[in-house]
Amino acid sequence: MTGNDDGGRRWSIGELAKATGVTIRTLYHYEEIGLVPASERTPSGHRRYTEADLRRLYRVRGLRGLGLTLEEIGRILDRPSDDLTALRALLGAQLAELDLQAVRIGQLRERIGGLVALLDQAVMPDPERVMAALELHSVYESHFDQELRDHLARRRAELGEARMSGYRAEWLALLREGRRLMLAGTPVEDPQVQEVTRRWEAMAAGLQVGDREVAEQLKGAGMALWRRAGAQLSAEISRQIGWLEADDLPAVMDYFQRARNVRQDG
Repeated sequence: MTGNDDGGRRWSIGELAKATGVTIRTLYHYEEIGLVPASERTPSGHRRYTEADLRRLYRVRGLRGLGLTLEEIGRILDRPSDDLTALRALLGAQLAELDLQAVRIGQLRERIGGLVALLDQAVMPDPERVMAALELHSVYESHFDQELRDHLARRRAELGEARMSGYRAEWLALLREGRRLMLAGTPVEDPQVQEVTRRWEAMAAGLQVGDREVAEQLKGAGMALWRRAGAQLSAEISRQIGWLEADDLPAVMDYFQRARNVRQDG
């Protein structure tokens, strides 16, 4: 179909739908909200879409494929073609959200993987232990709401898996050294204990989020979780660490706390 003024191609709504794979119903909706209106009408009132309309429609589809809303797309396309500041801001926010979703999926994968590994450890897995693990996850989520879990997920993404692996290795090493000193009866005033405690505190500080208010909320949630399920957490962690007894973790935590108190009182 040929236009009458500039010689450019014109499409009816049916032709445009067939050419682009967009349904007629969707094209009606796009016109209704002002996103892709037909630039021309025939004398009888039928829509006619121009080359510019087609390009705009393809841009809408491309931006929708990036996860942007129709409202966001409209704001971008209504700007001058050389002004990409709004697009940059929206794509940056979209990327941050995708990063967060990726971390959430990774955490869920770890959780499910841990339960699968637990079920695979024996021919007849202990149902009580499996249900206890599920219960712990539920208790954790009751103390750390989605917003707090998202803060933790963002911090983990910021640190990256390499640094997180380093923190896990350091946590185990310090826990083991603290346990050794505790079992040897080393006084908390001893320089070795004080040094291990300082390194433990530095490690914890490195994991904290930058927002002080959020950090306090996370600390409060962690303390509440420990009060509620410390024994269960200790038992589950000890099952995953061969050299750790069930009562060791709370004992070492108390040992480190007494070492901090001595330093603060001094």
